[in-house]
Amino acid sequence: MEYIAALTPSAVMAVAFTALIVTIVRSQGGANKAKEDAAVDAALAQTDAAQATRADGSGGGARA
Repeated sequence: MEYIAALTPSAVMAVAFTALIVTIVRSQGGANKAKEDAAVDAALAQTDAAQATRADGSGGGARA
């Protein structure tokens, strides 16, 4: 019976890892993909606008 006790943690971890991978694959795309893409695009646009403002020198702040 020692072999069962030795193999149980490995088997449990393998099942949990497989479930994690399946969950990750299933959550890719679907109905929420458009919302997630829009949120990322908005964040990137905001970052680009902030960098453009800094590059123009009108970003404020004292520079020596």
